[in-house]
Amino acid sequence: MPVARDIMTPGVECIDAEDTVLDAACTLTRLGVGALPIRGSDGSLLGVLTDRDIVIKVLGKGKDPQQTKAGELAQGVVTIGADDDADEIFRTMAGHKVRRLPVIDGRRLVGMVALADVARALPNLHAGSLLEALSADSPPAGHRCAPASPACVALGCSST
Repeated sequence: MPVARDIMTPGVECIDAEDTVLDAACTLTRLGVGALPIRGSDGSLLGVLTDRDIVIKVLGKGKDPQQTKAGELAQGVVTIGADDDADEIFRTMAGHKVRRLPVIDGRRLVGMVALADVARALPNLHAGSLLEALSADSPPAGHRCAPASPACVALGCSST
C-alpha cells in the first residue's frame, strides 16, 4: 500500500502567520491550490488556511482581507507522517473531517496530501466511503458500509 510520501505533493509553499489573508489568496491563486500551511514566526506549523476559510471566516464575516492576518485563522493542525499508509491518511481525514493534510517527516514539512491524492491511491470502494465520511455528520440513511472501511469505522457505523 502506498504511503504519504508516495502520493503527496512535495515542495509545499507556506504562508507566514503575519501575512495578510489577501496575500494568502494571491498565493493560492498563483499556485492553483486550495490550501496553504500557515508558518509561525519560529518556523512552526500553526495550521492550514483554505480558500473556504477565506470565504467563510473573512469575507462572509465582513472582515478586511487586507488587514486580517493569516495566523488569525490558524486553529491548530492535523498532520500525517510521511511513512503513514493510505489507510491511516484515510482514517485521519475521515476522523477530523479534513480534505488536506500537511505531511511531516520528523518535524519537517515535506508536502501536502489532498483528498484526490488519497482517492487515487485507494481502491474505489474505500475512496467512495472517504468522500461520504467527509460529507456527512453521521451515516446517511440507507448507508451500507464497505467491509472494514476506515471511513465507516471513523463514523461509528454499524450497518453492513
